Amino acid sequence: MITATDIKLRRAENMLEVGFSDGSHASLPAEYLRVESPSAEVQGHSPAERQLVSGKAAVGITGVEPVGNYAVRLVFSDGHDTGIYSWDILHRLGREQPQRWAAYVKRLEEAGLKRN
Repeated sequence: MITATDIKLRRAENMLEVGFSDGSHASLPAEYLRVESPSAEVQGHSPAERQLVSGKAAVGITGVEPVGNYAVRLVFSDGHDTGIYSWDILHRLGREQPQRWAAYVKRLEEAGLKRN
């Protein structure tokens, strides 16, 4: 099981830095974490219910709250605070960031939406 060994919020860069027990490291932009939130509001209750979140280029992270010893709850500057980011989710988001981000940008373009 992967665990987070180090978490740093870099407010000026709108970035969450996470080190993991397998030696890997992820630099996760606030916008990316917000649009990939594991919350039901974003993910829905099935893949068909997943929401495309736009207009979050300037979103920041205002708080990082521990949830037990397995996750954090992120509080975003737009008021979103319902996603629980387990270590596994953060690790996966870091590992899959290039592919997920490219797919997100493509979905935005296809829907005629913007990041700003």
